[in-house]
Amino acid sequence: MSVAKKDYKRITTKSLIEMKANGEKISMLTAYDYTMAKIVDTAGVDVILVGDSASNVMAGYETTLPITLDHMIYHASSVVRAVQRALVVVDLPFGSYQSDPKEALRSSIRIMKESGGHAVKLEGGSEIKDSIKKILNAGIPVMGHLGLTPQSIYKFGSYTVRAKEDEEADKLIEDAKLLEKLGCFALVLEKIPAHLAGKVAKSISIPVIGIGAGGGVDGQVLVIHDMLGMNNEFSPRFLRRYLNLYEQMTEAIGNYVTDVKSKDFPNANEQY
Repeated sequence: MSVAKKDYKRITTKSLIEMKANGEKISMLTAYDYTMAKIVDTAGVDVILVGDSASNVMAGYETTLPITLDHMIYHASSVVRAVQRALVVVDLPFGSYQSDPKEALRSSIRIMKESGGHAVKLEGGSEIKDSIKKILNAGIPVMGHLGLTPQSIYKFGSYTVRAKEDEEADKLIEDAKLLEKLGCFALVLEKIPAHLAGKVAKSISIPVIGIGAGGGVDGQVLVIHDMLGMNNEFSPRFLRRYLNLYEQMTEAIGNYVTDVKSKDFPNANEQY
């Protein structure tokens, strides 16, 4: 059964909840700079995530751990200036919320005031509930994140699928319900079995956005560099590449180098 798509001039947290209620899937992509964010927003993406994955794709780090709050505010500010329609969600980086709810609130306030972002995202469930409460009590929207949580990579030891065993799956379901009860407006589930993700999406009223979590959830998110094929070293099962920009850009830049070396560029029409 097809669902009529509502024309949202501006996406809000309420819009996403309406989309879930109406059966309309939610599209979400990352962006970290003005130019890319403008393209993503113009293309009609509902949610732009200023992810701590900037640590990997923008700065070249192996994990998301090194990126700082100042870095995240810089990237988020650049994105917000470009966006007219999408909801902009900003990751709280590692170390900015886990140890102390007051620190979590200070970090969130800095993001909202200094970047103009619309919401923050945190990784974890019951173990960070006090931080989530503190942020929500200040009127700041929170998106949760369960399953594979990259900020805990050294705890897990690998990026393998999470919650395959009953004990971890049961905790994930409990945490998802807790995040809804606390007041989170949406939830990301990363790299968990599709049947479990679908079960979670049906058990809570807030939207569930998946990455490597199957099609039974309320929306999907990918890293923009991965789905455009700019990063040719990352090929997980859940990734669909819509372009191969690595090859196209390499070829174009190579052609530019050749034209400069051969004195073909600039020609008579390309100078003053």
